[in-house]
Amino acid sequence: MKISTGIRRFFVPHSLITLYYLLGCRAFISPRAEVEISPLLRIGSKSTVSSFAKIKASEGPVSIGARTDIGVGCFIGGHRPGIEIGDDCLISPNVSIIGVNYRYERLDMTFREQGTESKGPIRIGNNVWIGVGSVILDNAEIGDGVIVTPNSVVSGCIPANAIVQGNPAKTVFIRR
Repeated sequence: MKISTGIRRFFVPHSLITLYYLLGCRAFISPRAEVEISPLLRIGSKSTVSSFAKIKASEGPVSIGARTDIGVGCFIGGHRPGIEIGDDCLISPNVSIIGVNYRYERLDMTFREQGTESKGPIRIGNNVWIGVGSVILDNAEIGDGVIVTPNSVVSGCIPANAIVQGNPAKTVFIRR
């Protein structure tokens, strides 16, 4: 971790971060949330980040659209390709959006020694509802109007207006 990132994470009071995003972006960040002040993080107006949510943008860009609600205990961790979340999204409690994976090809090295990789950006469209406890993995693309049912794992491309469920998430219905 860079020294400047460490200073921002550990020495900037949460109430100052709340005030920074309220005045700068017109977004409400709970004083109990862990959100970095970073040039790689963009939060749209009228968005909310609830208590105990963590948004990390030190490794790659994270863009959150307008009027998007991020529930209690969510984790959003960006990496080089980035994470894009559209407008009017509802992200329920304890959702994880993770933009990176460990490498695992070599058997003679530990996972940590092999490093990390990202296959592509995570894109979440507009008006998406992600259910409680779901996980959105590296290189996932979720179309507009999608509903992800609770505890689903999304790792691929989901078409617009679909309802998906399971691990891996599969389309069960297309909304008309």
